Amino acid sequence: MRRPNILIITTDQQRWDALGANGNEEIQTPNLDRLASEGVNFRRHYVQNPVCMPSRVSFLTGQYPSTLRITHMAVPVPPDTVTLPRLLRNYGYVSANIGKLHFLPHANRDHREPHPDYGFDHLEISDEPGCYEDAYRAWVRAKAPDQVDLISVGLPPATEQWHKTMGIRDEIVHADRGGDRLQGVFPAPSDLTHSAFVADQTMEFMRTHKDRPFLCVAGVYWPHAPFVAPQEFLDLYDPDKLSVPKFPQDMDATRSADSRYTDEQLRSVKQAYYAMVSEVDHHVGRILDYLDELGLAEETVVVFTSDHGEWLGEHMRFGKGYPAHDCIAGVPLIIKDPTADATAGRTVEGIVEAVDVVPTLLQAAGIQVPYHIQGRPLQPLMNGSDTQGRRSALTEVTDIKILRTDGFRYIAHADGREELYDLSAELGEYCDVVADAQYAAPLTECRAELIRHLLEMERPLPRTW
Repeated sequence: MRRPNILIITTDQQRWDALGANGNEEIQTPNLDRLASEGVNFRRHYVQNPVCMPSRVSFLTGQYPSTLRITHMAVPVPPDTVTLPRLLRNYGYVSANIGKLHFLPHANRDHREPHPDYGFDHLEISDEPGCYEDAYRAWVRAKAPDQVDLISVGLPPATEQWHKTMGIRDEIVHADRGGDRLQGVFPAPSDLTHSAFVADQTMEFMRTHKDRPFLCVAGVYWPHAPFVAPQEFLDLYDPDKLSVPKFPQDMDATRSADSRYTDEQLRSVKQAYYAMVSEVDHHVGRILDYLDELGLAEETVVVFTSDHGEWLGEHMRFGKGYPAHDCIAGVPLIIKDPTADATAGRTVEGIVEAVDVVPTLLQAAGIQVPYHIQGRPLQPLMNGSDTQGRRSALTEVTDIKILRTDGFRYIAHADGREELYDLSAELGEYCDVVADAQYAAPLTECRAELIRHLLEMERPLPRTW
């Protein structure tokens, strides 16, 4: 058999509902909606950590963060970690990561130095857009050298602190983010964005490796903050017509006229965020069209997903992290496998986890799933033989376990504290009901489900004979 190509497109910080196919009538994502209509769309897909690095390594290994012992940021992924490209290598696959990987902390290293391969044959790493001398800046310098001083969207705060501490002057021109300013216009031509770089080099890799099975991970940075997009994508949205989050009455009363959570500011940030998603969608369309042009569309499994979501003003927050609300732990997952027995356009409402993607791809390639993999293949949900999915999804933070069941979010802390949220209630994400006697039964059920989930995760080392 000729094993299928595998193309994984990952965005950064894209909420599950920042997608037309998931019911958002405000956002414009025609190419991703087309992909969903041709593949299987998982509407209740949850990541295993609410921030970048732990979520990404969990996704590409099919293992939970606690198993990997990476449950928070700034932990370098060990170079010998068994990743998807390593699992595919013995079966003739050539592999690449283009763009963001984020297996190493990015603030305190020199991005000109060689990067651990983590099993990939080809690396063009750029974990941030334009602020380091990395593969992205090298690409822009070769393509449009007169524009290279315009592409940095700003020095990350941790990097700025590192530079001050170490007395580093990198000589890169960084955009002035204006203190707390969240959004802006990308100042260079739109064909020089980080997303354009990832798309162009992904297509080049597919072109040069079309004669053998390949794995290509296209790591797009956007719609991660700061929310900066080319003007033509900002122009797709009238901020006055965008909705704002609903807040509990007491929280809503704290939104003063000079805060960052006024209706005007919330709509402005949403305009920029949606513009970034639409720009990503544009380049996804280019990649999908190029697969058709190469004649590879019918032999390539395409996955679209993200590492975590974005509060986007909900809970009066921007960014991501604990306690992994649905807008953070829930992210898009679309899988198109033209070689499989799957109904095009199927929408799966059952709960699935990001650790499920690696075993799904191994099964699609006709490769046995190693015992250490903790996810489960999604083929039964894709072909309709299973309509339920998982009973729960687990998101892990250091000293915290967060369980998402069909109707509740349960949080257990190492110090014994518990939280429970009734997600079927209006604004239930905002109200901890753990002390409410009428929720005693759901609380007991969530405790038992967390124990069951943790026991199911165990992978003891094999005995010898």
